[in-house]
Amino acid sequence: MTRTLDVYLHRRLVGHLIQDEHGQMIFRYANSWLDSEGAISLSHSLPLRKEPFGRNECRGFFAGLLPEESKRQIIARNLGISAQNDFAMLEQIGGECAGAITFVPEGQALPEHECSYRQLTSEELAKLLKDLPRRPLMAGEDGVRLSLAGAQDKIAVHVAGNRISLPLGSSPSTHILKPTIEHYEGIVFNEAFCMRLAHAAGLHTAKVEIRQVEGLDYLLIERYDRRVTAGSEGSPGLLEREHQEDFCQALGIVPENKYQNEGGPSFKQCFDLLRQISSVPVLDLRAMLDAAIFNFLVGNHDAHGKNFSIIYGRQTRLAPLYDIVSTAFYPELSTKLAMKLGGEYASQKVTAKQFDAFADEVGLGKSMVRSRLRELAEGVLTNLPKIDTGRPVEQALASLILARCQKALQKAIGRNGEHRP
Repeated sequence: MTRTLDVYLHRRLVGHLIQDEHGQMIFRYANSWLDSEGAISLSHSLPLRKEPFGRNECRGFFAGLLPEESKRQIIARNLGISAQNDFAMLEQIGGECAGAITFVPEGQALPEHECSYRQLTSEELAKLLKDLPRRPLMAGEDGVRLSLAGAQDKIAVHVAGNRISLPLGSSPSTHILKPTIEHYEGIVFNEAFCMRLAHAAGLHTAKVEIRQVEGLDYLLIERYDRRVTAGSEGSPGLLEREHQEDFCQALGIVPENKYQNEGGPSFKQCFDLLRQISSVPVLDLRAMLDAAIFNFLVGNHDAHGKNFSIIYGRQTRLAPLYDIVSTAFYPELSTKLAMKLGGEYASQKVTAKQFDAFADEVGLGKSMVRSRLRELAEGVLTNLPKIDTGRPVEQALASLILARCQKALQKAIGRNGEHRP
């Protein structure tokens, strides 16, 4: 039996996601969308065309909207569907997704500017934080249709001052909430520290805030793909979505292959993508270079293709950085880089030779890359004392990053910033 979901972008019907009688997923743009003035593609990997996209062509984008790994398995069990069935999962939880995408059953009207939220008391929020490991995204909760990519516990929420609410149906959220992870000490503080340090060093990052409820710490990340429009006189503005996609989606790579050694994007592919689609490639190439260097300096070995995104607003730009965590802080985690740096996966083996090879690979000048490495390492060292280190985890993290930056200055570019072969 064939089943269909209507796919909306910015509240306009753009196409249909179909599961055919063999269980295969197909995407087809709506003729009305193809014929409309100003029609844009849903993804860089799904250019406008009348012919349908088969599973292998469209799954990178659509599966890329869904949770991954164990979270996906748990959600499937909780909903009574197959974990491999992307269509069924989008049908169940595809109301509020990353970017400006919403899925509704075929022919069902999209609610007009839906703004339906369930405010959480402190007790309910604390319970939600405790429940997330066994109820990812609160899937199956009455009225909740939230989807976020990734393997970490998180949920989309609406924040207004101290009030935190669950979006219902296709209502937009404002923030992503991440609880602590039992097996990784202080990960909330780790991510907040790295994100604040990146911002202080001049990188464009999502805004983060640490909060606590009933003794439980959690991180709030303000969504860069949501904005409030200017309201008419006497009326408030509307919360609207901005479309975005991560690099794996843009390149048509399925999420289970997000690491380069498993078929995921390389730095060359990331830089080439920005050259193709960025409205201001000179600025975005520089920002991507800064991201690669900063992740190396703080020891974020898990910076894969789904941790970088493109946002399609008034301009097509590299999105603010997110998910920056010093994985080097946890000795049990692999030191293997998600993307090779100058042909090297082992972080501890990266030297000036690898940065020179990296420059050649991504099409940048060697002297520029070395200069930017020095500037960022020195910038991190300058700004480290400005970031709050009131907790032992933060103090230990600052010491680790300090040592990594000093080593980079000595080993990779020389004490005086000169290239060392």
